[in-house]
Amino acid sequence: MGSTDAKLILYTNHRCPWAHRAHIILEELKVPFEEVIIDLDTPRTPEYLKINPRGLVPALSYNGEIIIESAIVANFLADAYPSHLLPPSNTPEGALRRARVALFVDAFISKFNSQLFALYTVEGEAARAEIADKAVAALVKEVEPLLADASPYFGGSDKLTQAEVLTGSFVIRHKSLSKTDLYPSNLWPSIVEKAPNFAKWAEVVAVHPSVTSIFKEQEIIDGTRARIAKLKAQKQQ
Repeated sequence: MGSTDAKLILYTNHRCPWAHRAHIILEELKVPFEEVIIDLDTPRTPEYLKINPRGLVPALSYNGEIIIESAIVANFLADAYPSHLLPPSNTPEGALRRARVALFVDAFISKFNSQLFALYTVEGEAARAEIADKAVAALVKEVEPLLADASPYFGGSDKLTQAEVLTGSFVIRHKSLSKTDLYPSNLWPSIVEKAPNFAKWAEVVAVHPSVTSIFKEQEIIDGTRARIAKLKAQKQQ
């Protein structure tokens, strides 16, 4: 079990949605930690590559032991600091609950979220609308049914769960970017119409204090705009 005396250092960048996962769970658990910001716009330093040879964020130092990859970091913290986020796995009910959370996160990330990244490089409104339509269709098929009992959080919970920890950073970004020209104008209205369970759940998740704690909307919008411009420039080379 995690100790309040444990020394935690989080290597992170507030613009990264994967690193944002670690911030959500640490904020929800109220676990004290030190923060080291890693510049993602420059090559990683030799010092950081010794900590995480993959050069990615987040990385978590727990009493000197390094844990990498956002889902692994978040799930380690959920296990180390038992809470409302996840039940213990040593009962059939707890194991089933964890399996349901894992399926939901997989469906969200692999079937819906991943499709939206294609918007960053495609040209033309017709092509962008087609990507949005495919993403929404996958959302309706794979994710919407898993939120039928959300009340307001996953699985009927009245508190944030590990399902929101592992998806909330993307939910808040999709909602913010849907208000700009970076996403097709039909995307969010289509979600509201065709995936009402998801839309209702997303509205609650996107304003939860643990999700919004490090989120600066304009910085994310500006950063995404710059990233898209860079990707398109590379594609044209």
